[in-house]
This record gives sequence, structure tokens and C-alpha cells, in this order.
Amino acid sequence: MSRADSEPRKAYRRWVWPVVLGVAAATLSWGGGSAGADAGPGGLSEAIDTILGDPRMEGGAAGVVVADAATGETLYQHNPTGRLMPASNTKLATSTAAMELLGPQYRFTTDVLAGGRLRGGVLHGDLYLRGTGDPTALAADYDRLAAGVAAAGVRKVDGRLVADDTRFDDRRQGDTWGADDESSYYAAQISALSVAPDTDYDTGTVIVEVEPGKKAGDQPRVRVTPRTDYVRFDVRARTVAAGGADRIAVERQHGTNTVTVGGTVPVGGDTTKEWVTVWEPTGYAAAVFRDALAAHGVKVSGATRLGRAAPAGAKTLATHDSMALKDLLIPFMKLSNNMHAESLTKAMAYEATGRPGNWGDGTAAIASYLKGAGVDAGKVRQVDGSGLSRKNNFAARQIADLLLSVRDEPWYADWYRSLPVACDPDRFVGGTLRTRMCDTPAALNARGKTGSLTGASALSGYVKDADGRELVYSVVQNNYLADSVKPLEDAIVVTLAESTAEKAARGVTPRPSRFVPGADTGADGLECSWRKPVTC
Repeated sequence: MSRADSEPRKAYRRWVWPVVLGVAAATLSWGGGSAGADAGPGGLSEAIDTILGDPRMEGGAAGVVVADAATGETLYQHNPTGRLMPASNTKLATSTAAMELLGPQYRFTTDVLAGGRLRGGVLHGDLYLRGTGDPTALAADYDRLAAGVAAAGVRKVDGRLVADDTRFDDRRQGDTWGADDESSYYAAQISALSVAPDTDYDTGTVIVEVEPGKKAGDQPRVRVTPRTDYVRFDVRARTVAAGGADRIAVERQHGTNTVTVGGTVPVGGDTTKEWVTVWEPTGYAAAVFRDALAAHGVKVSGATRLGRAAPAGAKTLATHDSMALKDLLIPFMKLSNNMHAESLTKAMAYEATGRPGNWGDGTAAIASYLKGAGVDAGKVRQVDGSGLSRKNNFAARQIADLLLSVRDEPWYADWYRSLPVACDPDRFVGGTLRTRMCDTPAALNARGKTGSLTGASALSGYVKDADGRELVYSVVQNNYLADSVKPLEDAIVVTLAESTAEKAARGVTPRPSRFVPGADTGADGLECSWRKPVTC
């Protein structure tokens, strides 16, 4: 998988579009009362029931709720209270709770502090790098912090560089995250100090680029961003003759920062680019910062120490603030960034309790928010912020209730802006929906949060019907064996977009999303939305 929905790429293969789904035309108006899956024939009920009857869902489970956004009236429901794995729809709870509990203007702060006295350009004591969980901190931000240290008159530190990550606990990975995803960018370790390699802000990762050698037999050239010695490379790959197999594999070895590069790349072939997680992101941040200090003429004599809190009397030498939460929501929600969700979950835990941020306190804070928003939190199980855990359970009813409730919040407009927009090609507008529902009434209309794990898919959000009436929808599907059921989600949302309150709702035929020109699929057979190439 790629940047798009931040769940295991193993879950996705080329989308297989079977024979056209025969969705019967509906015959009844659906604007009047609440309809259920067992409502009479025709109308919206028949249209969506027919979509859910597709063979791809044989033996699976689905929960669907559609409601009038203005009145809250339920227009359709199918298994509304069945608890299912929501995958990244979990981020709807996490993001709204963060806006309420932390506030739209909340910022993460990274400080550099002097743990001793500065005399004649020499800091007699330790230099502390203190983080509060910023998932958007770039190498350039650490460089500016280093410049601030130099500007404060520090030329030498006769003590150690101490990385203070004590704002969060030391549990790095979430409950039931897959061991085979350890080096995959969407499952990076969580720390109060980390580094993102680019402005997708995949914190806790490095970007590894592998270029072919000049001739067959040469070792490929390997580059890493940001430039750091924190990761090491075991290059086993070889360049082969032009036209040969292009099969490069990049993976970090368990429990280490050794990245193995294997396979073959042909002469003149394309550069392979992979995002790979690091082991122990606090050390990664400290290493990048130490290099930046050296570049600004600040020498640290002592070793690096991790996980020790700065003393209360330490003097602040430089500070970096993250973007405000309302702006951080854009990369978070548009690109479905798991690490942003987990950093926010632990930040909410800290703010709620004053203890080091942890998943238990964070999900408890989210549950408390949901209860206040009118969602039956006692019937929800949430163990992480992103939805990567397969223990998470939500019902479509609870998701729809949340989507209805937040419309009254003062921060709703900023949060709504963060939802992906169907068929908008801009990655930071269309996000994970940028190739879906094109050439339909849902294009540039429907907004929603996607979600995907092996055997679990979800899409929940808002869409306007043909009369301009705003609808809330939540579609959660589990336990299917098909490669993808996303065409069924799209069919339901397009059905809603084509409907009117006066005329009969009619069904639509699921069809493939229009791919981004020039980036349709890669060698792995994945649609652009599920890969992370430069072109996506």
C-alpha cells in the first residue's frame, strides 16, 4: 500500500471489476420517513440492498446507515448496530476528539534546553532536545533548532546530548499491529521525538532510493533522505542488463536499523523509492539533530542519551512549534496518516491526565468525547488512534451519529475541510478518494474517510443529492474474500448523489475509478491510491 490509506499493502491487489452489477431501478420516493433494510420494495432500500447483494460480499458482513444531515432522520439502515472493524474510519473519532479536546490551534513544541551554565561559548552540562510528539518535524526544523543553539552563543557542549521523549510512554507500537508490517511506513514506531522525511509527514521513516549501476554486475546506488548514518545498508541487489527484471526489495531487519536492499534493477531502469521505518525514532531525531549541530559549528563532546527528562531549571535555547492542529488535519486525514493519529491520541492522553501519553488514556479520552457527542461509546472498542489494530470495533450507526453531531461544533468547517473529496486530483484535496467516483454525480461532491485492512473496508462521510440536500452515510464491510469491495461503497454513494427526494432513487452500476493519468498501476499491480510512488 501507499501513502493513500496507510494500511498494509499486502491487503491490496489490482482491483478486479467483475461483470456489471445489475442494480435494479427503484420505484418509490424515499424523502418521507425512515427506511430500513427490510422496508418495502423499491426506493433507496431496494437500490442499496441490491448493491449489498453483490457476490463479492457473499459470506461477509456489512453495516450501512444513511441519514438526512440537517434533520438527523434515518433514510436507510442495514445492520446498523453490528460491530465491525472500521479500519481507518477510526480516524473520524480520533480527529474529532482531537479538535474538541486539544483545540484547532493546538501545536506540538520541540525545545532545546541547556542543562548547565554557558561560559565563553562552552555549555558546562548536558544539552537537551525535548519533544512533545510533533509528527510533522522535518530535518529542516531540527536544522533551525541547531541554528538557534549556535545563535545563543553555544560552540561546545562538554556534556551529552540528551533526547527527552518523556511526554509519551515508551510503548512504540500499537495493540495487534502486524509484525510483518514493522518496516512499512504506515506502521512506524511512536515517540515524542521523531523525524518526517518529507512533507507527507510520514514520521519515523526514511526515504530510500535505489538507482541502477552503470553496467550489469554493478551494485546499485543507494541514497537516503534525510541524510543520516542512523540507518545502515546491506546492499545485496545487483544491476542487470537493460530490459532485465526490475525487482528491488527494501526492508529493515527486525530490531535493527540495518536496511536490506535485494533483487535486481536493469541498466537505465527507474529509481526505486521506498519509505522505511526506523527502529527507535527518538534516537533517529537525536542523530539528525546532532548532525545539524555539527553543521552549525556546535560540537557535543559526550554521547547521546535517550529517554531522560530535562531538569526543571534548564534554560530554553531554541524552540520549534508545529503547524496548528486545524492545518495538521490536512495531511493527517487526506492521506490517512496513521502516525498523526497515534501522536494525537497520546497527546490527548497527556493533556487529560498529566501522565506520559499512552494508548489507554488516549482512547479513554476519545471515548469520553464520543459520549458527550451523543455516540454510545459503551458499544465501541477502540485501542489505537489510526484503525491499524484489528481489535477496533465500531458500528455504522455510531459513525453516522458522530458525523451528524459534529456539524454543530464551532470547529466543524476546519474538520470538514480535511475530509478527502471524490475525484479531486490534488493529493491534499482529493486525498484517498482522488481516483474514485469520477464521471459520476458524486465527483467533487462526496467527502468521506476511507478505510482498508485485509477483509475490512469502510467509507463514511457526506454527499449532496440531486436536490442539494446533504446526506450523512457510513458503509462498513468486513469478512469478504474479494480483492476489493470499494466499488460497492462507490455505488452506494453515487446512488445517493443521483437521488432526489421527489423522484425515485435509482441504483447505479459499480465501475472502476478513473486512474490518475500516467500513474494507473505499478509493477505490483496496485492502483495509484494504494501505492506511494512519486507520481501519486
